[in-house]
Amino acid sequence: MGTRPPTLREKRRYLLVVLEPAGTTVDQKDLYFAISDATTQLWGDAMAAVITPAVVAREGQFFIIRCRRGTEHELGTALSTITACRENRIALRMVAASGTIESLRERIRAGKRPRPDLPVSGECIFDKKTFQLC
Repeated sequence: MGTRPPTLREKRRYLLVVLEPAGTTVDQKDLYFAISDATTQLWGDAMAAVITPAVVAREGQFFIIRCRRGTEHELGTALSTITACRENRIALRMVAASGTIESLRERIRAGKRPRPDLPVSGECIFDKKTFQLC
């Protein structure tokens, strides 16, 4: 049996996720299980089967995670609920979504900041207290 033509293939999206705190090492398989558990706990078995999350690649502190097209927001929400992977305390932040892995790898190589809307330095006022940003 040959490969399916592009019109019959399942449409997928790829999420670029940064692992925090920097320097934390996590096994790709352990991260897959943490993502799978978080997706199932938040959305249930039926929706987790629709999302079909999978860890595709690792590039330093970045991971590329695959899901079905149209479920990127649900997977991003599930990723934000992950607080630990095995014994490591972690947080996963979604940086970008794309239809190709290569465009996400180009984004990593370009060295774009994960959150370009945040200032690099300055002051921030929170709860009537002023904080210095570094």
